[in-house]
Amino acid sequence: MKVVVLGGYGVFGARLVRLLVRDGHDVVVAGRSGDKAAKLAAELGAQPLIVDRQGDLAGLWALGPDAVVDAAGPFHAYGDDPYAFARACVAQGVHYLDLADDPVFCAGIGVLDDAAKAAGVFVLSGVSSVPAISSAAVAALAEGALEVDTISSAILPGNRAPRGKAVVESILHQCGCSFDVTIDGAKVPVRSWSRPDRFDLGQGMIRKGWMIEVPDHRLFMSAFAARTVLFRAGLELSIMNYGLAAFSWMRGKLGFGIPDWFVRLMLWLAKLLWPFGTDEGGMFVAVTARYPEGWQRRVWRLIARAGEGPFIPAVAARVVLRDAAAIAAGARPALAAASLAAIEAGMADLAVETERMEEGLTPLFVRQLGADFDQLPGPVQQAHQVYGPRRLTGRATVARGTSLLSRLIGALFGFPKATDDIAVTVTMTPDGVGEVWERQFGEKVFRSDLRQQGGQMTERFGPFTFVLGLHVRDGKLQFPVLSGRLGPVPLPQFLLPQSIAHEHAEDGTFHFDVALKAPLTGALIVHYRGTLSGEKDRATA
Repeated sequence: MKVVVLGGYGVFGARLVRLLVRDGHDVVVAGRSGDKAAKLAAELGAQPLIVDRQGDLAGLWALGPDAVVDAAGPFHAYGDDPYAFARACVAQGVHYLDLADDPVFCAGIGVLDDAAKAAGVFVLSGVSSVPAISSAAVAALAEGALEVDTISSAILPGNRAPRGKAVVESILHQCGCSFDVTIDGAKVPVRSWSRPDRFDLGQGMIRKGWMIEVPDHRLFMSAFAARTVLFRAGLELSIMNYGLAAFSWMRGKLGFGIPDWFVRLMLWLAKLLWPFGTDEGGMFVAVTARYPEGWQRRVWRLIARAGEGPFIPAVAARVVLRDAAAIAAGARPALAAASLAAIEAGMADLAVETERMEEGLTPLFVRQLGADFDQLPGPVQQAHQVYGPRRLTGRATVARGTSLLSRLIGALFGFPKATDDIAVTVTMTPDGVGEVWERQFGEKVFRSDLRQQGGQMTERFGPFTFVLGLHVRDGKLQFPVLSGRLGPVPLPQFLLPQSIAHEHAEDGTFHFDVALKAPLTGALIVHYRGTLSGEKDRATA
């Protein structure tokens, strides 16, 4: 098969060229730099071609290719007619693939569907780590699922992976931009390179990833009927991760552009840090779903060693072109265009290890309360059946204490201001050891971490951790504070806040009532109460 790789001497394009040559294809290394194309072609026994996808393509068509792969990018910068090159391939009766990870570009490729079918060719976008490999993993993990709650994925390259200008530009372009993420069935705006999480890749390799926008966010909710779709990416060095997080925050506040000189500066700085870290990276895909045997979290994870991580984005295109006749005509994102088994076979000659595992899930409050959980009314039980992120919305009233001590404590913990009526959202997210609760009253947000420790429930607000005497009484879930500490230092009983908090149900509706009083004086700190329900609850009510 004759395959032209546009941008074939780039970071990922060059690796795809190597894989295609190994597979026996007749490969053309194409791009605007004749010297770079000729150098790689001579090394691998391929053919060079000078071509600009926005210029005269006569030389390209004269070669009579069977397929063209666009590995150039950056795809977000393809102008007012982003699919002009793909459309030209269709007009020539040539299969088209690209390695795009830009959400808008990838999701919109379907505009060429009718033309591609009429020409008898396939047009696949995102034939790369996302969404091609990530969706293949999700399809395999979700097989047999009765319902899919959460899909969580991450790409975590090693620091010594090659750095290309298009890759750096793509990362910087996203920083500070807001995009929608589906959480518990609702669209929630998040800022790119925010909300970090930890991922265990196995063999002692644990990396952090930050939220970024990829095609998975737009495509997986409908493709897999998922209630939550999350994707993160992270670099190996903390200085780079937190630098990008700070840059994202600043750009989100100020909204400035990113000039070309800044991209080049960041690329230069990134190359300066190349000697640090390792050449090992990984990929992580997890599906939380209800199966016939119960709720489970199934994970597929990958570790790439010996600097071969940058081959991973090229593997899906390699696999598709190994059996191009099996790909149906038409234009679409590359959702599960190849099976996970085929993807793994496409990595067999690389320094890559993959692993699957699964675990049964029991929600935190069910574990803590045991048989008493069944005594709770239905709406309260539903609120705490947290297998993936659970998002509840409603209305509340808030009263605040007026004493100096109450106001100081309220400010320290970030409690909302007094109001007779305010919109409230509570998001409960399991994190493997407990749940993270984020409470939003209007624009005010405060969070806490709940854990099961030594048979007791604890709740941490910043440096303060409190032990809760969680129990059920008269159909109400009670949350009294038993003890506390500041960091590792225990707090004496007289310095503990007084907590009068419970959850209950009235007329089939979940109610919460939380009053906190100051230590020593007993003066009111905050009292908030109201009702909550979830999208899932409303849909099945």
